[in-house]
Amino acid sequence: MKKYKLKKAFKGKKKGTRFYLVAESEFIGVKEFVLRTNDLTERFSISEAELKEYFLFLGHV
Repeated sequence: MKKYKLKKAFKGKKKGTRFYLVAESEFIGVKEFVLRTNDLTERFSISEAELKEYFLFLGHV
């Protein structure tokens, strides 16, 4: 599983909040990613552009 951290505030979450990438999908060239907060209480479904703009890859768990 991949781990990410917010580079800047996003959808009500503070910079530095950590997330797990739980699913990746691609349909007709459009990639979508599902991330869960570190405590697994919240889920975000985001685009590839949002992933690149707001999130920093920390490594594999």
